Amino acid sequence: MASYILRRLIQALPVFLGVTFVVFLLLYLTPGDPVELFLEKGGRASPEEIERLRQELGLDRPFLEQYGQFVLGIFRGDLGRSIVHRRPVSQLIWERLPATVELTLVASSIALLVGIPSGVIAAVRRNTLFDATATLVSLAGVSLPGFWLGLILIVIFSVTLKIFPAAGRISFAMDLAPGTGFLLLDALLQGNWAAFGDVLRHLILPALATCGGMMAMTMRLTRSSLLETLHQEYVQTARAKGAPERRVVLRHALRNALLPVVTAIALNLGALLGGNMVVEAVFGWPGLGRLTVEAVKTRDYPLVQGCVLVYALTYVILNLLADLSYAYLDPRVSHRGRE
Repeated sequence: MASYILRRLIQALPVFLGVTFVVFLLLYLTPGDPVELFLEKGGRASPEEIERLRQELGLDRPFLEQYGQFVLGIFRGDLGRSIVHRRPVSQLIWERLPATVELTLVASSIALLVGIPSGVIAAVRRNTLFDATATLVSLAGVSLPGFWLGLILIVIFSVTLKIFPAAGRISFAMDLAPGTGFLLLDALLQGNWAAFGDVLRHLILPALATCGGMMAMTMRLTRSSLLETLHQEYVQTARAKGAPERRVVLRHALRNALLPVVTAIALNLGALLGGNMVVEAVFGWPGLGRLTVEAVKTRDYPLVQGCVLVYALTYVILNLLADLSYAYLDPRVSHRGRE
């Protein structure tokens, strides 16, 4: 197991370097000069001012030198300085990242708690009313865009029924001392149950708008994978030995059926983290997605570069964790890798 983990970590390093190169190259080739665009917003800038800021940001250096400084800065935790905010990019990302991670964790938790049990029940009760209903709901979940679902939820539960707030992370009237940046965790640590309930109320609508696609895909994949596993010989052998059906499904079949589901979960988590930009804009959620949209609008290249890099590396890390989880769910994976 240790050698398998070490090999996967070593294999992830070239992927990491490739991601950094692609991110840097795409933004390097993007038309337009961000320095000129930024300086012209405050009025007409002289060529001397443009050249001075370009030198300050290191944009006058050759491509490979800029890329080398970019990679070295990543290992030092330095992603450059924002042209618009005039602050370190890593600091801006770190301020917004907890909001996005908190929303992603709540949305993915809802998706998994509903999707996996629903898929198991639909597979065990194949061709029943529950199976047909779950299939219809999953089809709707995959088809409905998150931003459209978010607007519908706002109209129903915020404007009409006035149950949940339509925007923000916490009400202005709530007194919650700053801490980790994860407001649910901060409220728990401080024992502030009023703030905890208020933060949870703000989270429900954006989480439901975000998790629809992941919930539907998890349910469908769990159902199809479990149906295939239930017909395997070792499952039939377990039944022939007189094992209870619940034990056959949960202990023998489900564990192996979860292998493709783990891959889908890893990809969907990355999609939730990187694909919630529009949802964050709809709900006024002060997360990384909203920061990325603002950076694109203002052509703040260093900030866009840093945000895109965080999203890309999230996929790399989640896929690495998915590979490592295979060895836990099925020990044969690590043995095949060693061979």
